[in-house]
Amino acid sequence: MNRREASPNVVVVMTTQWRAQATGYGGDGNATTPVLDALAESSIDFVQAVTPHPFGVFARAAFLTGEPCPENGISDYYDPLPPDAVTLAHRYREKGYDTAFFGKWQLFERNPDDPVVGEAHARIEVPEGRRGGFEYWEGFESGFLLNDGYYHGTKLRVPTRLEGYQSDVVIDRSIEFLDGRDGSEPLFEFVSLDAPHPPYDADAAGIASRAIESILLEDDLPDDEAIRSAALRELSGYYAHIEATDRAIGRLIAWLKASDEWENTLFVFTSAHGDMHGSHGLFRKGWPHDQSVRVPLLLSWPKLLAQGRRDPLLISLLDLGPTLWGLCFGEPERSWSIKRHGVDLSAAVRLKAEGPDSQAISMPSSPPFEKQCPYAWSARRSHDRTEVEPVGEASFSLDH
Repeated sequence: MNRREASPNVVVVMTTQWRAQATGYGGDGNATTPVLDALAESSIDFVQAVTPHPFGVFARAAFLTGEPCPENGISDYYDPLPPDAVTLAHRYREKGYDTAFFGKWQLFERNPDDPVVGEAHARIEVPEGRRGGFEYWEGFESGFLLNDGYYHGTKLRVPTRLEGYQSDVVIDRSIEFLDGRDGSEPLFEFVSLDAPHPPYDADAAGIASRAIESILLEDDLPDDEAIRSAALRELSGYYAHIEATDRAIGRLIAWLKASDEWENTLFVFTSAHGDMHGSHGLFRKGWPHDQSVRVPLLLSWPKLLAQGRRDPLLISLLDLGPTLWGLCFGEPERSWSIKRHGVDLSAAVRLKAEGPDSQAISMPSSPPFEKQCPYAWSARRSHDRTEVEPVGEASFSLDH
């Protein structure tokens, strides 16, 4: 058996702000996710998966490098990924893999004085040397344009406006890339999506927002009419974006299944972090509560992990890269930085070892945005509780 036959493709789809509870297979009566529900039946569903940092910039950097923030060079929201950062793309290339990235980068230089939402950040051009080592790269720096955004990269040499819903455009561009491959080498592909990140009232590929009166709220929302009304308004659009993005992901899975790639593809669906949506009277991410730090994580590999299951393994996005590596090659990558904190949990995934008792999570700094957590903090997440160590003047009351 040659290396191409033995080495699986690795395809990771990472969304933003999609909390673990917000799926049909997870029991959320508000969520319409038929694609992910079907995927969950034959996947490992890590029901205790967490983000190492409940904020997109920090979470993606930690996943790509295997190092937490700020050790990986990102201390603040506007910090770019250092030019010399070693990522999963570099490591897979060393193993002879093709590497490709599609979608939201948010790891290059941005002007803090520009609006976070809008064309200024969306039209930033990420130069080839700052694309994390990916051979093929197509996406956008940031800007949170869920419709008619700007994309650039390997083929689109300058930021170009492409009409359509972001999840659809990014997924379809990735499928176009897959169609053009000869498949002679295995592939590591990272698909990075904004949705269901706000603005929640943006069009969701024609899927109607949920009727306010139909939305079920969690029990931990306070009896404050202003908070409950705000939560209902957010969730109305939130679940529309979840449905639209589930549908888009379905096209990628359908392509893989229609090709000869699916059986030997490690396919991952996850999110960078969740969203509070009024739980505990709080909104957005950055908080050390379950709705913010717990993320969906499905892992499918029909060739070797054909039996689906719900798994309580306490796994972090920081561990995801090393764990995928361990599943692919059966041994750790010894040349990675000694500062790396991510752990290869592939033996636990194969049910041949115990998993960790806790996971480190933190907010290395407080991003300067309304409704976000205004404190830096560090914590240990166990199966039973989250123990927070505030940095500065912070106070949290956590119910796990």
